[in-house]
Amino acid sequence: MNTTPNIHAMIVAAGRGSRFGAPVAKQYTLLQGQTLLQHSVARLSESHYIDHCLLVVAADDTTAQTLSFTLPIHYAVGGAERWQSVKAGVEAMIDSGAEAADLVVIHDAARPAVPSHDIDAVIQAAMLEPYGAILATPVADTLKQSYVASHVLDTSAHEAALPHQQPLHAQPAPANDQSRCDTFHTYAKKTIDRSHMWQAQTPQVFRLGQLQHVLNYVAEHNLAITDEASAFEYLNLSIRLVKGSRQNIKLTYPDDSILLTAILTSQFVCSS
Repeated sequence: MNTTPNIHAMIVAAGRGSRFGAPVAKQYTLLQGQTLLQHSVARLSESHYIDHCLLVVAADDTTAQTLSFTLPIHYAVGGAERWQSVKAGVEAMIDSGAEAADLVVIHDAARPAVPSHDIDAVIQAAMLEPYGAILATPVADTLKQSYVASHVLDTSAHEAALPHQQPLHAQPAPANDQSRCDTFHTYAKKTIDRSHMWQAQTPQVFRLGQLQHVLNYVAEHNLAITDEASAFEYLNLSIRLVKGSRQNIKLTYPDDSILLTAILTSQFVCSS
């Protein structure tokens, strides 16, 4: 296996961050005077394996090229879905002369606190793999599988005194019936064994040619994937899990910015 491939970095920044609910795209949220995107590029620049970066942005993005970055930056235009943006980035790299055996380091713009030693660790692991490796953390919390049901309360005094006898009628909640939405609740069905559960992070690092192959498969079969590793999973191609730091959280909801600011502050103090 080639242990000294060329390394290419990519940050996917074409999304809108709808769950974050801000008037600007999430990657341009300011933390400590810089955008998330600038923070994330800076983290990649701390790895001695990375000396340039491709930013995949939306077609109507007018912000990215006005910012200053700690790495030489190239640009590609992304698609409607994350995997389409990654595919566009892969094609841009290949068009620029990258080879199939090269490694591509894909990072989320919304993960500005990834430790540099984690970046190096996942790259080193991917060098020894035919397909790639990703950062991830073992799930620590108890996991519950849920179901949605209507809760019908029996009004008799006897039944009301015995809440465990109140019937639960499991059925999907009406999607558009706002008048009845308060009669449906989410319940715990069972506890999931977490002993083999991991929470995926980024960077995710793959052989460039193999990544192009699996993304073509996703496009041809109209598959739904949430990260690049899941494309490999569809084809039963092994991707190594590399244990990462729990500080490498993703800004998804507004409250996450409070925690991320604290993490970035702590990391700065520890590195000073």
